[in-house]
Amino acid sequence: MSEPVIEAVDVVKRLGSGAGEVHALKGVSLAVSGGELTLLMGPSGSGKTTLLSILGCMLTPTSGQVRVDGQSTAGKSAEELAKLRREHIGFIFQSYHLFPTLTAADNVRLALDVRGENSARSVVKCEEALARVGLGHRTGAFPRELSGGEQQRVAIARAIVGNASTILADEPTAALDSENGHAIMELLSEIAKDAKRGVLVVTHDPRILPFANRVVCIEDGRIIGEERRNTGVNKGNEAEYGIYDYAQI
Repeated sequence: MSEPVIEAVDVVKRLGSGAGEVHALKGVSLAVSGGELTLLMGPSGSGKTTLLSILGCMLTPTSGQVRVDGQSTAGKSAEELAKLRREHIGFIFQSYHLFPTLTAADNVRLALDVRGENSARSVVKCEEALARVGLGHRTGAFPRELSGGEQQRVAIARAIVGNASTILADEPTAALDSENGHAIMELLSEIAKDAKRGVLVVTHDPRILPFANRVVCIEDGRIIGEERRNTGVNKGNEAEYGIYDYAQI
């Protein structure tokens, strides 16, 4: 296994103040290595989204460390964090976050535009990214002309076009039916085979467990356990979830 592409070390996050203060994370440590797909699972309010936001450099921890490609985020300004985010992290959201007035290719190209890449090569890179997710024939389509599964594929292409070392996905299958959700996870699983890229998926969906190399369970702001899994075996059987009852999450 390769070195971590992103890592949280003893991260604490408190939200609010006074009587309304919430301890969202209570000393969480989590490392995602290249070449693996990790699922982060837990009930609502467990700290999943807070941890994802901290790893994605959108929130700063109250204490603890975050390292992105070996670089600590400690002491970095908002501009420096944004640069780190642009260069090393790709995001995939449940609701796709596509611009309705832009074509699929233009939505993907946004990820390069914010990095200052606007050459002819960037057009080719966008076409290649869309082809990789199976949408090479839909580059000129607008979001309204695409199915939910196709829109999520555009979002994945946008996340990978800049060669981000970490892909963070927040409930990427929640808005999809089983067939499309399965296809999206097949795609993310394939992307995670790159030894230089790690994929972290926050999910409530037990159907996607068979795609994970590792499943981490978080509850009440603490990691309560994890399980290594073999992928590519018996993907039609979601009855056995290992040491945690994920069906109740």
